[in-house]
Amino acid sequence: MTAPAAPPAYDELRKLHRDAATLNSVGSLLGWDQETYMPPAASAHRADQQGLIATLTHERKTTPRIGELLATCEAAKPSDPDIAANLREMRRDYHLATKLPGELVAELAKTTSLAQDAWKEARQKSDFALFAPWLEKVMALTRRKAECYGVPPDGELYDALLDEYEPGMTAREIDAIFIPLRTRLSALVARIAKSTKKPNARLLDLKAPQTAQHAFGLDILAAMGFDLNAGRLDTTAHPFCSGMAPGDTRLTTRYNTDSFLEPLYGTMHEAGHGLYEQGLPKESHWGEPLAEAVSLGLHESQSRMWENFVGRSRPFWAWALPKAAKHLSPLLDGVDLDEIYGAANTVEPSFIRVEADEATYNLHIMLRFQLERELISGRLAINDLPAAWNKTFKDYLGLDVPDDRRGCLQDVHWAFGLVGYFPTYTLGNLFAAQFWEKINADIPDLDDRMTRGDFAPLKAWLNTHIHAHGRRYRAAELCQRITGRPLSADPLVNHLNTKLAPLYGV
Repeated sequence: MTAPAAPPAYDELRKLHRDAATLNSVGSLLGWDQETYMPPAASAHRADQQGLIATLTHERKTTPRIGELLATCEAAKPSDPDIAANLREMRRDYHLATKLPGELVAELAKTTSLAQDAWKEARQKSDFALFAPWLEKVMALTRRKAECYGVPPDGELYDALLDEYEPGMTAREIDAIFIPLRTRLSALVARIAKSTKKPNARLLDLKAPQTAQHAFGLDILAAMGFDLNAGRLDTTAHPFCSGMAPGDTRLTTRYNTDSFLEPLYGTMHEAGHGLYEQGLPKESHWGEPLAEAVSLGLHESQSRMWENFVGRSRPFWAWALPKAAKHLSPLLDGVDLDEIYGAANTVEPSFIRVEADEATYNLHIMLRFQLERELISGRLAINDLPAAWNKTFKDYLGLDVPDDRRGCLQDVHWAFGLVGYFPTYTLGNLFAAQFWEKINADIPDLDDRMTRGDFAPLKAWLNTHIHAHGRRYRAAELCQRITGRPLSADPLVNHLNTKLAPLYGV
């Protein structure tokens, strides 16, 4: 006899998850407002608001009724694979949420809200000492959270945090990927540094008004397929995307009037996240795992793909250069396709991660992975972070860090308590490269389409093969299903060599 597709308890379970997701979206809206339009004097009360919302959301997620309903539904052994996937992931979420005491959740929300404002001031003044006490508090609370989750067998405390963002991944597995990848990337960067053939990088320093950059960015968003009727683009100190609810995906970027390429790629990066959020089946599965991203590595694969594999490609610039010239006139008068393509792919070690080129970017990530792992373990004291950062940066990228603003204060992630997040950027690059090979096999005329500004087939492919699944599959399984093989560094290294070797003659 076939098991029922949906146990009666399932509808109630879905409603409880929708309610929790709605409360959580209120917290997301508060966070977005704090980073965009909130007046500075509101920070203390905003921390109280965030603490209360986090407490209420946690209570909803950990109510014993969810445990009862899950047990009832699981016992019914539903035959519908979507329901089975939802129940599997709901059980995981409930298991993790019930390990955290409510007071810790509230304290983390309040502390990180205040820490964000401390970080902004410290970054502006390039003074780590202003942020250090808050980072001490955030790391202590984050360490407590990891302890509540528990150390996996043969693992370490960091694994418990990494599992939040990349389920099933461990620091040891990250090491196994990063260590050989660092060797290959360092060798490529060294060959490029010795080359006498260089793209003309003068376009990197062209000054463009913020209003013109914003208008150009909106044109690019529209071409990519980001629905501005269901989203918006604003400015902030550190770009981010918040897919807070059905029909509401917020993008932020930051503008640099000394360079128009950096803001463009920041906007395309966040739009890649936004397309993933808009592609998830939120209307039909709001609050359920089927309407959520499978992992941050997969999420980053979408942003890095649009930023780099599309935005730094020759076909993209064949289409985009006339639009850029129109918006930024007369800055690009006389600039040809070879020049803009070369400038977009300039390789040069630099201080700021979000401004880094494709070849050096992952070295920035490896540095952060190493340091935050040591911070959580207690092997690295907070006050020793700037010196450790500067030394490691010199080892990895060969540069002497001039100040805290361009060193350990450049990212907001640790103020948010996002420890274990950074490795997902490199995982995203790896996923993106492997998916890109499959995309080009499935859409053999993709370059021609991008030259005409037709990105619809690419968006449709991503919607079908990645976005529509939500958390139906884990990231590694999804990669295997799509590409027919496990995640590998080879496609990324091949991509970089194929693109950069002709530009630099290496």
